Amino acid sequence: MLSVGTSGGVQRKKLFDRLTKPDYLMVYATIGIFILIYAFGAILYGHKGFTSLRTFMLLFSDNAYIGISAVGMTMVLITGGIDLSVGAVASLTGMIIAYGTSVMGLHPLVCISIALLVGVSLGALMGACIQYLNVPAFVTTLTGMFFARGVCSLISRDSISIKHDMIDSLAGFKLYFKWPNELGEWVKIKPVASVDLNTIMFVVMIIIGAVILQKTRFGRNVYAIGGSAQSANLMGLPVGRTRVMVYAFNGLCSALAGISYVLYVKSGWNLALMGSELDVISSCVIGGVMLSGGVGYMVGTLMGVLLKATIPAIITFNGAMNSWWAKIFTGLLLLLFIVIQRLVVSATARRKNK
Repeated sequence: MLSVGTSGGVQRKKLFDRLTKPDYLMVYATIGIFILIYAFGAILYGHKGFTSLRTFMLLFSDNAYIGISAVGMTMVLITGGIDLSVGAVASLTGMIIAYGTSVMGLHPLVCISIALLVGVSLGALMGACIQYLNVPAFVTTLTGMFFARGVCSLISRDSISIKHDMIDSLAGFKLYFKWPNELGEWVKIKPVASVDLNTIMFVVMIIIGAVILQKTRFGRNVYAIGGSAQSANLMGLPVGRTRVMVYAFNGLCSALAGISYVLYVKSGWNLALMGSELDVISSCVIGGVMLSGGVGYMVGTLMGVLLKATIPAIITFNGAMNSWWAKIFTGLLLLLFIVIQRLVVSATARRKNK
């Protein structure tokens, strides 16, 4: 029989081995680099308000549509796939809401329902083509991107402003941070900091995505497919159904990202969010999601979005640097995390050989 001390030692070793899994190293790297870059900004521009709660919350609200879409993309990448249509589907969502509300006179809820249905249907259709027609994900989703952009242009080539009380109310919704003063009265924190609906949607989707991946059978199937679709088939897992559902969920996230963007700009445009699919994919990769599949966590995706958002914020506070430097630094970050991914793959292989 094991003594209490020996049993405790075994448990501690298991906990240590679990926390030091190679899969977690990329998430740790993302968190560590975010802390370093944020600390760098705090040292240089803390006196200008970089470290204020208001600035920190803007990292969420200004990038909520990227983060919401990244939730679905994380699942797609874990399965070993990719989706280039997310920006176009989000733009199509905005056009449906804008045209339906401002031109056709429909209620925004009707337009939002139609947009969600379109997003989920397009995602499921692309997933079915990938699974049952064996069309590569790159080609299938590229086709989906062209289709969605084409439909956007057919609806209208001009920007359509949305003027409706419900949209104004949703866009203006805020929960303010408050702090008790010396009189015991609750007053708003200065500078005024708040949580808007986009931030709430972003955080809620991250939580939902994390629960699905870590606490459900569906999530375990997603990881299994990413590890080896052939092995998952041999184990009797529903590979086809899972893959279609993953792309359908990604379509839902793209539509929600489009709704978030509509609340952000209160308009629809056929060329909106051009290239945003690359921002979404890069956020996931920086967050530690393996492009080869099988590895990824929602907390990493969250930190990847925040890390990508912090760089432009620092450049904005600097005031003298060209905004394109943000793209250059993002490219360097991507290169760094690709190198980290290769090191993790090598470490995992050595660990298995032992």
